[in-house]
Amino acid sequence: MVDKQIKDFSIERIRGQFPIFKEKVCGQPLAYLDSGATSQKPKTVTQRISNYYGFENANVHRGAYYLSEVATKNYEDVRNKVSKFINAPGADQVIFTKGTTDSINIVAHAWAESQLKNGDTVAVSRVEHHSNFVPWQSLAKKNGWNFKIIEVDTNGRLDLSTLEKELEGVSLFAMTQMSNALGTIYPIQEIVDICSRNRIVSVIDCAQSVPHFELNLEDISGVDFISFSAHKVCGPTGVGVLWGKRDRLEEMQPFIFGGDMISDVGDIDTTWNQLPWRFEAGTPNIAGVIGFGAALDFLESFDRMQAKAHERNLGLKALDSLLGVEGLKLVGPTDYVDRGPVFSFILKGVHSFDLATFLDRSGICVRAGHHCAQPLLKKLDLDSTCRASFAFYNNAEDLDRLVSGLNEARRYFLK
Repeated sequence: MVDKQIKDFSIERIRGQFPIFKEKVCGQPLAYLDSGATSQKPKTVTQRISNYYGFENANVHRGAYYLSEVATKNYEDVRNKVSKFINAPGADQVIFTKGTTDSINIVAHAWAESQLKNGDTVAVSRVEHHSNFVPWQSLAKKNGWNFKIIEVDTNGRLDLSTLEKELEGVSLFAMTQMSNALGTIYPIQEIVDICSRNRIVSVIDCAQSVPHFELNLEDISGVDFISFSAHKVCGPTGVGVLWGKRDRLEEMQPFIFGGDMISDVGDIDTTWNQLPWRFEAGTPNIAGVIGFGAALDFLESFDRMQAKAHERNLGLKALDSLLGVEGLKLVGPTDYVDRGPVFSFILKGVHSFDLATFLDRSGICVRAGHHCAQPLLKKLDLDSTCRASFAFYNNAEDLDRLVSGLNEARRYFLK
């Protein structure tokens, strides 16, 4: 069970829910600053998964016996939790997938390939993660669609004053809500409004934004599809969510076939199951979905507004501290307006991989590389950066150790 004492946010009690923070890495306490890649998991999530496998293991939707009925109820209860979490109008529009990547590919293959025609134009922003870039680029080549990239400035920001004109003639626009490489946050409601006015289907990647602020579908009214991953919000890997407008989902044609996604199979034809199961072929990741439910329970167990305030204060301090490191250049917004606590940077004279390896020796985990955003980094004339991404469970000591490690690295490499 979740510790009920953490209803009022306390960073000490929150961190106490994560066993990994009691461990040491390279003989040092862990300063985990790679939550942009995946979040850490509270003990209630791992215990819930273990409990399912140990005492509740059965397949869902298919068994007319007690264990199967319990597993089915627990699995479907999570669908309702997700619906509430994103303030969706109905749980049957919540489709469980393997993750954000899987969700976007389902939209690309199951909706776009059946609805778009040769000569149509799909557009993506320059900042997209490869998961929301490559599927559209690849299918455009395959199906004779035009592929258009909407450019951003050096801080990764879109020019909304010209966006509507840039989207003229576009049939589908794929856009992230928050850049995983730069931390830039985008005005999704305004973007969706432009799409709606021009009958452009909007596909919004919320993988990076959901961990940092509330995802409320009422705040992005008119959006066609959204997706996010459980592992970014304290849940297990291998589980994601695709939500779509009902009429869009009804237009989609399944492209993965098998058990549980059918209504009737005949010698000549097959009819599909109703939403959402027609897009969940085969035995799903039952334990993962149930673990995801435990993660959502955990997030509801404390005041998320207080957590958000803590995260923002830490982000403000991190921005100021990083800008104060000699030789460090921040890649992305240098203010804390429309940005989250994700900071990409380069340290003059030190390759990002060398820097990340050096910091790791002190138990400081940062990301190095192109962050699955090569089109963006190439535009910025960079091959890689280091990225420190903070979450609500980070504390001031994590930041202090990062800054100290950066200064030590500078002395070590540039002596």
